[in-house]
Amino acid sequence: MSPLYDCGDEAQLLTGMRQARQAIGRGELVVLPTDTVYGVAADAFSPEAVARLLAAKGRGRQSPPPVLVAGRAMMRALVSDVPEAVDRLIDEFWPGGLTIVLPAQPSLSWDLGETHGTVAVRQPAHRIALELLEETGPLAVSSANLTGRAAAITAPDAVDMLGDSIAVYLDGGISDTGISSTIVDATALVGGAEPVVRILREGAISRARLQDVLGDLLEPDPDASPAPDDVDGGGDG
Repeated sequence: MSPLYDCGDEAQLLTGMRQARQAIGRGELVVLPTDTVYGVAADAFSPEAVARLLAAKGRGRQSPPPVLVAGRAMMRALVSDVPEAVDRLIDEFWPGGLTIVLPAQPSLSWDLGETHGTVAVRQPAHRIALELLEETGPLAVSSANLTGRAAAITAPDAVDMLGDSIAVYLDGGISDTGISSTIVDATALVGGAEPVVRILREGAISRARLQDVLGDLLEPDPDASPAPDDVDGGGDG
């Protein structure tokens, strides 16, 4: 059985972090706590490791994993452009529960799956995750669960679903929120015909909070009812 380290115990934390770094270096998988839900991590620059991550979850290349970063500098090395509106989102919500899809650096030598030239990036607000990222560099991280099942909010939840497909489990207790990150697509801000930010998944960060930062740059809610004056195109002209 794969080892599980209690990160509330200093000795186990030190051993677990060392084992996790080594596992990532060998192209193996690590389950780690984040501020949202537990994640399965792999070396983002190892196609074999990323393929192993997708296989462990029962997913295909059409579902590429996001990439966790230790901060803005690491993120800028992965993307081709950071629009001013994205800088505002980062100022407000990083580290935290917002994943941002941007055009990837074309020179990067990696294979996350069918990304169509983009990368989804996030800086987590969790000490253990950030410390590991500082030491390993960017990690491809997807929620710790089998496809179709709820994301793990404890390490034992992840063990039950993923078993020995994971080399090392880091147990940081119950997830801070237990809610997956919100994902926004900001690629249209980079030379797009209609420069808007689109919500792909609403999670830890609400639409209202995004609206406060982005204003009219946030794509309107497709489920919202039109204002009364807009129902029949009326108004004052």
